[in-house]
Amino acid sequence: MEADSTEFITADCCIVGGGPAGLMLGYLLARAGLRVVVTEKHADFLRDFRGDTIHPSTLEIMHHLGLLEALLQLPHQRAEKLQAEVAGQEVTMADFSRLPVQCRFIAFMPQWDFLNFLADKSSQFPCFTLLKSTVFDDFICENGVIKGITAVREKRVIRIRSQLVIGADGRHSAVREKAGLTSREFGSSKDVIWFRLSKQQNDPKWGMGHKGPRQNFIIIDRGDYWQCGFTIQKGQFDALQAAGLAALKQHVAAVAPFDERRMAEISAWDQLKLLSIRIDRLDKWMKPGVLCIGDAAHAMSPIGGVGVNLAIQDAVATANYLTTPLLKGDVQLSDLEKVQKRRQFPTVATQFLQIKMSSNKGKSTRKSNMPTIIRRFPVLRFVFGRLIGLGFRTEKPKSVV
Repeated sequence: MEADSTEFITADCCIVGGGPAGLMLGYLLARAGLRVVVTEKHADFLRDFRGDTIHPSTLEIMHHLGLLEALLQLPHQRAEKLQAEVAGQEVTMADFSRLPVQCRFIAFMPQWDFLNFLADKSSQFPCFTLLKSTVFDDFICENGVIKGITAVREKRVIRIRSQLVIGADGRHSAVREKAGLTSREFGSSKDVIWFRLSKQQNDPKWGMGHKGPRQNFIIIDRGDYWQCGFTIQKGQFDALQAAGLAALKQHVAAVAPFDERRMAEISAWDQLKLLSIRIDRLDKWMKPGVLCIGDAAHAMSPIGGVGVNLAIQDAVATANYLTTPLLKGDVQLSDLEKVQKRRQFPTVATQFLQIKMSSNKGKSTRKSNMPTIIRRFPVLRFVFGRLIGLGFRTEKPKSVV
């Protein structure tokens, strides 16, 4: 492109990806007075079937930031427990009622509402800039060190010079790919087909959990509709498509708690969204001038809905460790390494637990034993409540002096 089609921006930190991790980090850094630019490749946040769970750990962060009351004024549903139906009986798999936090529940809120909320609060700081419809292109490098990025917005090139680039652009991160960061993939045996079913007057008052005779039908209360998930074997979707929509609806009806006639609401394939589950983790989250966090550093399974909340904990830890070096204009590789060191254990532990839970689901004996064990030892529901609600390590935002 010609030189006059290029826009130049200078910032302390450039964050690629306007998801939960990117916007939370942007808010925290701007709150400390740093010049922050967040680039988001989409024109808005309206993507269906994103992770919409806001766990007690995230709600506690919002409390510390003085944002909780305003956040909970937005439409949402609450789940104080996670339930599963096994052999026709309801089993409480996780109970949040004993957590040492302000909110002892999971809030179900459309992710676009949560992201719009964070973007609005961030925009109140004059040093915060959100660039939508802006696609990451490449790094600006000097002497082998990353000094910013180039991006494309409406056919214009934007050169953003910054002390640090944060990759928060999800499990298909262009930042981590361009940076050449290596990863380990741990695989998954399952995928999930997501779709909606309307609520009817006689429907039970379900919250969130696994329902149906074979416990592989996921249901989430979205207020005026049910968000439903049908678990399938990895790579099975193409064969299901080849067999036809009618056959798929029969498979769904066999495990769903709804009457088979409700499947008539599904009349086209575009009403179904395939979530391809994968679990991976970067070997190193950084190199000089760039750091990856959230799904860009560690893609999570949707088990427990913990991915969004783990990403937000990453963002808080990143702000806690890097705000001072950024303010001083002296961010060293060792500062970036501290973030990974802090967040490595909760990442590894969570993924280990997810892998174990996923591998057990295909084994009917273990699968049927877990609810029995929880019935026998009720304290386990509170243990799982803590692991799901708070995770293995929580982060608290540092006060701004």
